[in-house]
Order: sequence, then structure tokens, then C-alpha cells
Amino acid sequence: MPGFPEVRPRRLRSSEAVRRLVAETSLEPRQLILPMFIREDAREPIAIKSMPGVVQHTRDTARKAIAEAAQLGLGGVMLFGVPSSKDEVGSGALDPNGILNVAIRDAVSEAGDALLVMSDLCLDEFTSHGHCGVLDSAGRVDNDATLALYAEMGVAQATAGAHVVGPSGMMDGQVGVVRTALDAAGFIDTVIMAYAVKYASAFFGPFREAVDSSLTGDRKTYQQDNANARDAIREVDLDIAEGADIVMVKPALPYLDILRQIRDHVNVPVAAYNISGEYAMVEAAAANGWIDRDKAILETLTSIRRAGADTILTYWATEVAQQLHYR
Repeated sequence: MPGFPEVRPRRLRSSEAVRRLVAETSLEPRQLILPMFIREDAREPIAIKSMPGVVQHTRDTARKAIAEAAQLGLGGVMLFGVPSSKDEVGSGALDPNGILNVAIRDAVSEAGDALLVMSDLCLDEFTSHGHCGVLDSAGRVDNDATLALYAEMGVAQATAGAHVVGPSGMMDGQVGVVRTALDAAGFIDTVIMAYAVKYASAFFGPFREAVDSSLTGDRKTYQQDNANARDAIREVDLDIAEGADIVMVKPALPYLDILRQIRDHVNVPVAAYNISGEYAMVEAAAANGWIDRDKAILETLTSIRRAGADTILTYWATEVAQQLHYR
């Protein structure tokens, strides 16, 4: 095999034009999904302190953000509702006039089919205890009782107009019951993007502020253990067998190895969620002048794409799409 000086790999790095020509990984607006929080009865956007630049939207500001996302060619928006009241069973998630279902209708009315309206299918924002399911008499999350509510929630979101529902509670069997319920209600074209690989992570902290979480304790009995990789493959296989159209890895950055394994293992689209803690770390470091913010953002998202994500949920989606349009 010939070597230096005949072989000079630096030739392919010698200018921006040649680097662009031979780039193996692309980052495009259509690959980005913007997560959004819509707060019930909010009269003005409310800043999320641990996520500079991200807000709990009013219905009006959410519409404007969705219109902008569509104009920029984003792949979609993922909606989270922040209700003004909660109860033990998260009944607001099923209410057609609950904030999430109202926000879905607003989004579809604003954007039509110009981008995908996606909705988080989980009870944690709506329960007074903050868990992703209902609790049994011993205070444990009741998997099977929760599934019945997920089925209703999926139909409620599809009825409101969601193009994609995202079961995210990590209940066993969640994709199957939602798929069955959607099909029975006539929503055979509603896509399921399963949060198939969701780890119990320290990086979720800022998200708890974003949704005004009531959680005490942790979710280690249903979200995955960060020491395990084979478990991720098992979860993905089960979700696909139950009808998942897209599978997701969450968080992204601490689990790029898992993301690559999943991408190599399956033949369905793979998403990754660049979550709140990952966002907050970059923003905090940049605010202190320790890193170049814009370059760090693009490097972060490119790394997630390179590891195998077909699409990325990221709070930087709109900003990055604007940058990409002017490159």
C-alpha cells in the first residue's frame, strides 16, 4: 500500500470547496424537528431559565413559530402541552379541549401539510405525580392500566389532526395498543414515532422545568439503564414488531454508540432527540465564552447525523435551518 509522499489525505481538506464536495454527512432543514412547549392560558411567552432562548409558548406565539418552521422547510414540530391543572390520571391529555390537543389543531390549521405536526404521547406533563403513567395502590407505575390511557390519547391526538404521534412513556406494549386503537378509529395513515430507546438520564433536568414537571424521585423502573446496550436492541425490535414506523434514541449525545447500533440493525427511519441538557450545556459554555456557539451547534448536530440519525429533534432547529439557507 503506497504511503507518504504519494498519498496526501490533506488534499481533500485543502479548501472549503473541496471539503464540501467530499463531505460524507449532510445537515439539512428537512432533517430537523423543532420541539415546542405550549402553556395553557399563557398571555405571553414564558422563558425557560435553564434553556436560554426556549420558551413556553402562548397559542398565538406557537402559531407564529410553526409558520416560520414551515417556511424554513423543517421536517416537523413536536408539541408538548403544559396544562394549568393536573390530576392523578392525567385526564387533561384525553380532553379534546386540553392544551395539547388544542395546540395540535392550531398547528395543523397554521401549517397544513407543509410540515409534520407531531405530538408527545405521554402522561407525565398531565399527572400530578409527574410519572408517565397512572399509579397503583402501592405507588408504582401500572403498566397495563397506563396502556389503556395511551390508546385513548393516541386517538385524541389523531382526531385533533396530528400527523405523527410519539409514544414516549416506555411502557411495555405501548406501540401495539396505540397502533391498534388508531387503526380501529380509522387513522391508518397516522405515523407512530416510537421513543423506543429512552434512557433514564441526568440530562433531562431542564426539560422538567420546561413542562413544569411535578415528578419526585426518578423513572428508573421504566426508562432504560444507561449501562445497557443490548436492551436497546430488544426494545427497538419489539416496537417495530408492534407497528412503529420510526424509532427514536433519546438522549442523543451520551448514546451515539447506541444510535449507531440501532441504525445498523433496523430498516426503518431512526430519529434522535438532542435533549434539553445537551442544549443547556452548549448554551452555558458559550455564554461563558468557553466555546464558539455556532460552530459547536453545527458540530453537535452533525455528529448525531454521522452516528446514524435520519432526523434530529433539536431546540436549535429553526436557528440552524436559517443558517443552512444562507450558507
